Amino acid sequence: MISTSMSVIVVLVALVNGARNEDDIQPCAKIQTSSSVVHLGSPVTASCVIREDCPLVIGRAVHILWRLGDRFLPSSPVANESGRVSEVVIPSFNHTREFLTCCVRTSTYQVLEGVEIRAGYPPEAPQNLSCQTNLTTPNTLTCSWDPGQQETLLDTEYTLHTEIRDSNENHTYELLPGVHRYTIPRYGFVLFSDVKIYVKAVNELGEATSAPIILEPVSSAKFDPPTILKIQAVPKRYGCLKLSWSLSQQQVWMRNLQLNLEVRLTTADSSQRREQPILVNRVRPTRSVDRCRLLHGTQYLAQIRVRYQQSPWSEWSSSQSGVTLESAPTGRLDSWMRVSGDHMNKQHNILLFWKPSKQFRANGQNVSYIVSVKKQPGEDGKVCSTMGNYCTFQLPGGAKKVYLSAVNAAGKSSPTEVRIYLPKARAVISDVTVIPQDDRSLLVQWRSLLSSSLTGFVVEWSPLLQTDLFFTQFELTARNQTLLVITDSFEPYKPYGISVYPRFKDGIGLPQTVNAYSRQKAPSMVPKIQIKKIGKSHVEFTWDEIPLNQRNGIIQNYKVFYCDTKGPISVVNADLEKRRVVLRDLNTVSLYEAFMMVSTFGGSLNGSTIHFEIDSFDTVAVVAIVPVSVIGLFFMVIFIAMTSFSNNKRLKGHFWPAVPDPANSSIKRWTSESTQGSHLSLDNEEPNPMYLSHLSFLDDPVKLSKEDDDPWLSAEDTSDLGESICGSPFIPGYSGSNSDSVPYVTVTFSGPCSSPTPKDPHVYLRSESTQPLLETEESFSPKCYHNIASVGMQSEQRFFGPSHDSVPERVADPGILCDDFPFLRALSLRHTEID
Repeated sequence: MISTSMSVIVVLVALVNGARNEDDIQPCAKIQTSSSVVHLGSPVTASCVIREDCPLVIGRAVHILWRLGDRFLPSSPVANESGRVSEVVIPSFNHTREFLTCCVRTSTYQVLEGVEIRAGYPPEAPQNLSCQTNLTTPNTLTCSWDPGQQETLLDTEYTLHTEIRDSNENHTYELLPGVHRYTIPRYGFVLFSDVKIYVKAVNELGEATSAPIILEPVSSAKFDPPTILKIQAVPKRYGCLKLSWSLSQQQVWMRNLQLNLEVRLTTADSSQRREQPILVNRVRPTRSVDRCRLLHGTQYLAQIRVRYQQSPWSEWSSSQSGVTLESAPTGRLDSWMRVSGDHMNKQHNILLFWKPSKQFRANGQNVSYIVSVKKQPGEDGKVCSTMGNYCTFQLPGGAKKVYLSAVNAAGKSSPTEVRIYLPKARAVISDVTVIPQDDRSLLVQWRSLLSSSLTGFVVEWSPLLQTDLFFTQFELTARNQTLLVITDSFEPYKPYGISVYPRFKDGIGLPQTVNAYSRQKAPSMVPKIQIKKIGKSHVEFTWDEIPLNQRNGIIQNYKVFYCDTKGPISVVNADLEKRRVVLRDLNTVSLYEAFMMVSTFGGSLNGSTIHFEIDSFDTVAVVAIVPVSVIGLFFMVIFIAMTSFSNNKRLKGHFWPAVPDPANSSIKRWTSESTQGSHLSLDNEEPNPMYLSHLSFLDDPVKLSKEDDDPWLSAEDTSDLGESICGSPFIPGYSGSNSDSVPYVTVTFSGPCSSPTPKDPHVYLRSESTQPLLETEESFSPKCYHNIASVGMQSEQRFFGPSHDSVPERVADPGILCDDFPFLRALSLRHTEID
């Protein structure tokens, strides 16, 4: 198949070959078609006739071929003798533009002739022809139209035609291709004469003309915005305003025209708005316009616009304000209250809100409100007076209702009775939800339990970032209504508190409150993560609450992302209320990094990254244990110190030997039983009731023979003395004759501790001591001491031995009573001699 570029070259060669000289310019073949421009998709018929003198076919057999673009078409030769005529039929031509060529086949394909066929659609009649006059200098008339929905695919020419009837002037205006708008200059029309206007479209497949329009150019003029000169109240007519107006300075010359006027009035606070403008027909600019049936004593903003007959409306004029005449307020007020205080003592604090009902009319500019306990408000019964929409007061005792009245300069409204409903601990509302409708409205839904005393609901809302009660709004609903669309100037990304209260016949029930946003986005900040505690394998994070003005929505979750240098990223959800999270199972040798993400319904925001690592030594545990240990040690020291002070003597007996004090010694009885407990007991601080002291022995340098053994040990019968002395447990180390101790001395006491204090001082023989005596050659004999006086006896008693240092004699002083001294009695039984 030959390409398109090659086809062009072959055509040029054939043309060159066909033109042998300047005089011979006839092609070798001629193509005839049914039409070179056809409807898109219609059939096309063509025939090719080769000249007899064409050098390409002289003396050769001819085979004619057809090609459309780069595609060969099937053809059929015409039945004749030469065979140099061929025809082709294209059933449906679906190209907007294409070449049809006639070729012969020799050694190569030779193009003999070609023709271009174009396809499209005839033009549609132009639609929506309209013209508008511009009255500014210079005056012009601009017309525009729609060429139709279907593209012609062919070059189409448009012309605008005008016929002025009064002057029989005709004008034709040619347009550039693709332009469907034309501005007629001022000489082409007359403002107050009718003109016929139409548009014609022409292409190779046909032509079409629009429906003509006949108009007076001034009736199609769009006037400049008019001007309100003055607006004022009509004297002695309540609810009426008078407007004086004029055309612009450029159009004031048409002040005698009868124009149509529209007046748009809105209240200054936009609470009452007239959506539909008021139409005034056939009015001259020199005449004022009265508008009545307006609210009394209300400030209005007025705008006007004009047109002539069916011309376009002008733009709205600038606003001017006016106030109607005042009259006394009419209608009732809707109210809602909160009651607090001491209900037992009937001391009630009232927070009363109100707003105009649909029937209320303030009828004045400066309206104030009076709350009174009397139906006719006066100074004696008045509890509150304000120009706002709420009031706080303490209810006088015994009052069950108050009266609310509106007051302006013209008078007072009829009082609205407001009953005092005390709060009741009844919860019948649940599942309060808020769904944003748009930036100015929210849908509030709730559920309620059935109750026969339920009379309705109160929906209250206020911006949480505003503390002034002025911004508190409310709506009253019926008992069978559980949804409400509230409309207000809700700001996006700002929180609002919405509460639903149930109303009963005898009080107000417990409310349900939720926070809501008309639109949410990501928070403006992320709180800084604070490390509260680091353990051996865990760490605890805390953070502060996001300020309410930076949340931009309801916080859905806090997520903490953390990872070490080797591991993947982990995420944990934090507790919304406690604002804390604990990361567990952490490695002690890794450096971690973490950051927090805070999300609302409107988006998420990531916080800054912090780094931390886990210590192998649990500092927190040590910090917790050390104070406890120190406190325990402190109490232990105190306990030991107190025990030491209370058991001073007991501890002293354990650490130091007990040294009897001679000044506190006594002897009550000299019996064998008394000798067993004569030593001071460590378990009792008081002296032992046994008063016989034991004997101690010292080393004797002179070794006695067997026959001359110690007379204390040679006695055969030692029932008393041996038990009390030789076998005494209070003589450590002494066990018999081979002992290293010798008798030292015996201490006697005058009586027991409980006995009366003797009149004469005690006299002691010699005290028992742990200090060893000096080794001397002196014979073993006790010294001579004075005997103590016996209790209850006046006679003097003497101990064995004289009162001077000498060897004791064998025979005791006959004045000594042996019965009173068991020690001497034992000696006398054995008749032991002491050398």
